[in-house]
Amino acid sequence: MISNLKLNSIKLKKNDEAFLKSNTGFDSTIIFSYDTLSLPFFDEFSLNRYQIKKAAITDLDLTFDLVYKLKDHLTDVPLANDTSFSLIQTYKRVMEADGVTFTDFPFTASSVKFTDLLVYPPVYSTIQVYPPFYIYDSLGVVGHVSDTVWMTPPSIVQDSAYQFFKFLNDTTKRWIDNYAFHNYDYAISPWSIGVMTFDGLDENGEAYAINSNSTDYADFLTSKQIDLSSNSAADSIYFSFLYQAAGYGEIPEAGDSLVLEFYKKDLDLWQRVWSTGGFEDTNFRVGHLSVKNVQYFTNAFQFRFKNYGHLSGGFDHFHLDYVSLKASSGIQDTLFKDFAWVYPVKTILKDYASVPWDHFKNNNLGKINDELPLIVRNGSNLFENNSLAGNLSVKYNGIVENSSTIVGPSLSNAALNYSPRTFYKSTHDFSNSLSFDISKLGDEQEFEITSEVNVQFPNHRCNDTTSWVQYFGNYYAYDDGTPEAAYGTTGTQSSLAVKFEAYEGDSLLGINTYFVEAANDVSDKLFLLTVWNDNNGVPGSQIYQDDIFFPRTPLYDPNRFLTYFFKDSLKLPVDEVFYIGWQQFDSDRLNIGFDKNTIKNDKVFFSLNDGVTWSQSQIKGVPMIRPLFSTALDATLGIENKRNELNVSIYPNPSMDGKFFIKGNVDDVKSINVYNLQGVLIKNSDQATIDLSQESSGVFIVEIVSEKSNKIVKIVKN
Repeated sequence: MISNLKLNSIKLKKNDEAFLKSNTGFDSTIIFSYDTLSLPFFDEFSLNRYQIKKAAITDLDLTFDLVYKLKDHLTDVPLANDTSFSLIQTYKRVMEADGVTFTDFPFTASSVKFTDLLVYPPVYSTIQVYPPFYIYDSLGVVGHVSDTVWMTPPSIVQDSAYQFFKFLNDTTKRWIDNYAFHNYDYAISPWSIGVMTFDGLDENGEAYAINSNSTDYADFLTSKQIDLSSNSAADSIYFSFLYQAAGYGEIPEAGDSLVLEFYKKDLDLWQRVWSTGGFEDTNFRVGHLSVKNVQYFTNAFQFRFKNYGHLSGGFDHFHLDYVSLKASSGIQDTLFKDFAWVYPVKTILKDYASVPWDHFKNNNLGKINDELPLIVRNGSNLFENNSLAGNLSVKYNGIVENSSTIVGPSLSNAALNYSPRTFYKSTHDFSNSLSFDISKLGDEQEFEITSEVNVQFPNHRCNDTTSWVQYFGNYYAYDDGTPEAAYGTTGTQSSLAVKFEAYEGDSLLGINTYFVEAANDVSDKLFLLTVWNDNNGVPGSQIYQDDIFFPRTPLYDPNRFLTYFFKDSLKLPVDEVFYIGWQQFDSDRLNIGFDKNTIKNDKVFFSLNDGVTWSQSQIKGVPMIRPLFSTALDATLGIENKRNELNVSIYPNPSMDGKFFIKGNVDDVKSINVYNLQGVLIKNSDQATIDLSQESSGVFIVEIVSEKSNKIVKIVKN
């Protein structure tokens, strides 16, 4: 069973390393260790089976090691906490009676064991050290006394660090890192729901090396340890898997690669056992290797996949599926005999993945899909019976509210049986059998859409059921929440517009966007949010555009959509049909996320001549941009209609030193927000002063907020 909360599929990869350390050392960090798995090992990625690593140093089940920087070189006993030394020769200087002549007597060196506490386990070396002071003995000179001068600071001071350890035991989890991206969207016609995708984005969905042409190893997928100590080459152990190049991503070049490595415990060595270069077809290919080398038959065998390609974003994609390691195996196990969903059911609405709950409650007739596509695959190498029924249901808080039977032959398009190893795509009318209960109270709702299929031959049941969250909030969404590519117009002053047909006229608050990193960092490129009315199926006149002095820039957060609110907290009335997008200043593509699984390019338009003429996009998919409506959620989000001006002003403006003051009805002021010209909040205060003395000179936007209204003011620091 799979799920996707509020349509925001998130790419997470490296933020939980097995060894977590900061730039200053390992103190108070945690090393994770894991349970050891037994054969057979199998994962078809219907679920994300990454071992989540969560721990705090206050957990009672942690163990620890207290490590010291300085130890006695003979006994290994830590030196006292206040111990310090010099790494350079120090000495005692004795002055003669004439006050001019002196003799230096070097201090004798001592031996200590030293480590810098930067890595664990620490590596000690024996070094020579000296007392951290000089002695000036002038007792023979009339009127002078002996003096000790301490080094400030000493070269070395005793220190310590705690290294904590956490053991994680969950045999349902397979992997110890999450560099690769678990998803249900990137592969074309996968053999079942879910794959692991390798590309040039890191665990946070950010490019490993933006603005570069660098190629190197990027994502890794590493198994837990597997106990093969009781096995031998005579057991016919085989390793099998499926892989696809590109999918809905970018085609990897011949010089790119997907690599498989096995771990030799005794040598502490990862050995390459298989690799492939890039290729252009999108067929899933089979990898199949025998495991015979005696060095692999230990209690700590591991394997890992890794990819080599461009590091500047989502490029050079490979997709992995059906990873299997088992004994008594052979070529027959590459068939992966299975019956499964190919993609999950993500929405049962006719046109959208999500709509505002207020709008759906007011106008829900005819909104359930009467041509919902379902795709299944018969992974058997034989004809299989198609008479067993499936089911599609709507659940609320885990309880089925309504459901519809999926007749078996309808999934095979009335074919006599499911043909061997074949995909079947069929469409189904659920408009009269499925619904959402509009009597439910609240400003937003979540319903679970569950699809199930049955089959009579042996197969992996985990991918026979899918579950997805149908979210109703305060926006319309075509996209499914996962960007397979980057999109945008190229041309100075070009415009991008996406058409929406709302269930009812209402007021917009702003626009949700999902920008992605791709090749070049364009986060400093300016654009103006724009809304158009409809002109016979293409964008018409502008009904909103940002102030030229308040432009926006692409903002990145790979974990979620970001909201650009309209200037002055405007609530913009729109008819049922409208277009949202932007007009950009430069010719660079702004790289909005692009959902290739949702074919809505008939809703996407671009103009290269300031909106005089518009062209429809021919690229199949849809940009990840969503209109945000004013609904009952406004109060929850703290959004109010703030058009009434506050009786306050700011002085001096411009300011030479960056210090500004509020005058007028300051008692009405609730908060003050200061934004740069990219729309990024840089200061928030409830005081009647604004201190930008630490900021560079330039123009800033100040939002002065009261309980019932606000005021927007441009200020200048010279």
